[in-house]
Amino acid sequence: MPVPLLDVNAQNHPLHDGFTAAFERVFKTGHFIMGEEIAGFEREVQPLTGASHALSVSSGTDAILLALMALEVGPGDEVLCPAFTFFATAGCVSRVGATPIFVDVLPDTFNIDIADARAKVTSKTKAIIPVHLFGQCANMEAVMEFANEHLLHVIEDAAQAIGASRHGTLAGSIGHFGCYSFFPSKNLGGLGDGGLLVTNDGDLALRAKSLRNHGMEPKYYHSHIGGNFRMDALQAAFLRVKLPHYAGYTKQRQVNAAFYQEQLSKLPGTAFSSQPADAKLLLPYCEEGNQHIWNQFTLRVPGGRRDALKQHLLDLKIGCEIYYPVTLDQQACFAHLPESSLRGCEVSHQLAEEVLSIPIYSELTESQKTEVVAAIAAFLN
Repeated sequence: MPVPLLDVNAQNHPLHDGFTAAFERVFKTGHFIMGEEIAGFEREVQPLTGASHALSVSSGTDAILLALMALEVGPGDEVLCPAFTFFATAGCVSRVGATPIFVDVLPDTFNIDIADARAKVTSKTKAIIPVHLFGQCANMEAVMEFANEHLLHVIEDAAQAIGASRHGTLAGSIGHFGCYSFFPSKNLGGLGDGGLLVTNDGDLALRAKSLRNHGMEPKYYHSHIGGNFRMDALQAAFLRVKLPHYAGYTKQRQVNAAFYQEQLSKLPGTAFSSQPADAKLLLPYCEEGNQHIWNQFTLRVPGGRRDALKQHLLDLKIGCEIYYPVTLDQQACFAHLPESSLRGCEVSHQLAEEVLSIPIYSELTESQKTEVVAAIAAFLN
């Protein structure tokens, strides 16, 4: 049977009446920019972040950009960020005129390697952006210790990890800023683009709030040059419909991940990524103390067989995707950067050749999950 990588309709269609009511509510008010829908969503989503201040924004990318602007990161500054992640993390650094310095990642959690960051920090380094990739927190104790030693700003890219936690502390609430995305594929996915910026610092929150709206405070008075980073009121209204269901969505993703781990670990030649082994298939690993929300379930296929497994699954109409086939230090748009920005990301390069994500969305049926496991088993045999 066909198993899509993601089926947003399976999640959204049961909420049709709620979405319709939300649309009618916003439509009738005629208040489409800011207003009560925005305030209500920020108030309701804040407990999911663990931070004191929550600002809705136009996308997860704009959340990172706004954080950099609020921290006055710019030309002449360097920002440490992982080489293995989505483009927006480093793209935003370049957009403010700073230089991204690419840091390698750990082979088991896919998250930033602080030992490599220590080797790459300079007197120009102003910030570090740990990414909580695929829904699992980076080692924030190590990040914060390192950042405090070097007086660095910390921007948590939690685009894929809203509600994830490390030793009970929620992703995004540890650094100076936390950034989230509500892209439709996320655990809390909107009906379009949307994002959130959070902080525990009241002064940074006020500055970011002004910069979100052209640096304007009060109206028509501009003390800074900001941007238009506002979330649409309609998008906030839709997210308010989905927010009460978030815990259930994530719980089911965790159930699905546990099913895969149990069933796939029984297959000959499989191991967990934390276990060095001559394996045919490496399963994703959840570090002790982490509450993984499984935005993606990402396998590693060593030995140059990843593309063959991908084609095998696609031939069986099972969705899969490579996140990410080209590391950031290898992207053409960063080729002009100095060698010091691009060196030493061997683990990231290896992961880009081995990773493959399989369906993990919360509405997967038992028969669909069984189909995925059977397909992988047939490939390994």
